[in-house]
Amino acid sequence: MYTHEDLSRLQAQSLKMQSWIRQQTFSPENRKTLRRFSSWEVSELIFRVNQSTFRGRFAAEPDLPGGEVEPDGRQRWFTLDEINELRRKMKVNRKSLMPPRPAGKRAFRAAVANFKGGAGKSTVALHFAHAAALDGYRVLLVDFDPQATLSHSMGLNDVAEDYTVWGIMARDLIRETDRMNAAATGAASGTALPRRQIPASIRDLGLAELRHGDFIKPTAWSTIDIVPSCANAAFVEFASAQYRHLNPDWSFFAAVSRYLDSLADDDYDLIIFDCPPAIGYQSMNAVFAADMLYIPSGPGYWEYDSTTSFIGQLAEALEDLAGFGATFPAGKIGLPKAFADIRFLMTRYEPGNDLHRAMFEAFRKVFGAHVTEHPIEMTRAVEQSGRFLSSVYEIDYREMTRETWRRARASFDRAYEEFRGSVIAAWDKI
Repeated sequence: MYTHEDLSRLQAQSLKMQSWIRQQTFSPENRKTLRRFSSWEVSELIFRVNQSTFRGRFAAEPDLPGGEVEPDGRQRWFTLDEINELRRKMKVNRKSLMPPRPAGKRAFRAAVANFKGGAGKSTVALHFAHAAALDGYRVLLVDFDPQATLSHSMGLNDVAEDYTVWGIMARDLIRETDRMNAAATGAASGTALPRRQIPASIRDLGLAELRHGDFIKPTAWSTIDIVPSCANAAFVEFASAQYRHLNPDWSFFAAVSRYLDSLADDDYDLIIFDCPPAIGYQSMNAVFAADMLYIPSGPGYWEYDSTTSFIGQLAEALEDLAGFGATFPAGKIGLPKAFADIRFLMTRYEPGNDLHRAMFEAFRKVFGAHVTEHPIEMTRAVEQSGRFLSSVYEIDYREMTRETWRRARASFDRAYEEFRGSVIAAWDKI
């Protein structure tokens, strides 16, 4: 017979192995670092300009950041900060290299969601964030998944549950309850309404005093921050049910949205959510806060079936939320919940596989223009990126044949370009 003590012992053994794996995956200091990018990558793949034109600008403008030059002088290698400085200072054909962003708008929020495990949610969120950063955008990632794959991939490992989405929701419960109690005491009728009580076990955690920036952690990418997750945050589903009992009037589904509303409009350009493989308190917070829903799915029939079930159950859950109406304060996003766009993205796609092609056509026949044109192809480089908790953009192309690396990057580049196009088109609707 096995008890919780046996489970704890097994976890301790696993944590030792995790530590060893991280040392092999990241730097000797157990801290993830970001590589430099070659002048070939910067010119042709990031800025989309001819290499000779790029080199000519350095000869003409010596004040530009020069990067790190190879001993033979053939190649320069740039940090992400140097790339962004080049982007701000350089123009090509009198056009700015800065990415498009509507004036006067807050950051655009995209939720990568599907309750089918292995659909590629974390992989898509990670690659879109890295591609957006190389594109010049400032990105905030929010990891809603207690598996914390995205957080680990961004180099965040030792995360306390207080600083995860659970902490944001518990903090919101306390603040919203205090607000409601204050409103009840000052009722115009002069009749004090019943006060809602939050037990000391929750208040004494000190979450109500945390600032919004306390939940945001920097990463190896200087223009990407993250609200991380951890395995201990898995109990949020149980805790949230208890919290709703403490205050039935608490609009639990809007906690993260209210938190994001507190950020300045120009703190970030894109906010990307990695959702858990389930419909629950965390995923409903992600969906409610999102401007756009991005639904990845593998190319198999069972994955198509699961995706169909997901959108059906999500529709029912959102319909239930709509029933709350104006009686439940939901921050700056109103009820019923509406998305500026919904997209389906096929992942792990093999162009030469007849079944994959058939399933891709089935998706397009059913979901029409909501299906992205460019699926993410399965390549050896993609498999390797998952194995080492890195994106294709982080892998140095010299570690494999350049053609293998470039093919994988091209697939994600096409998917990202389509994602960015959808974001730009939908940004004005928020």
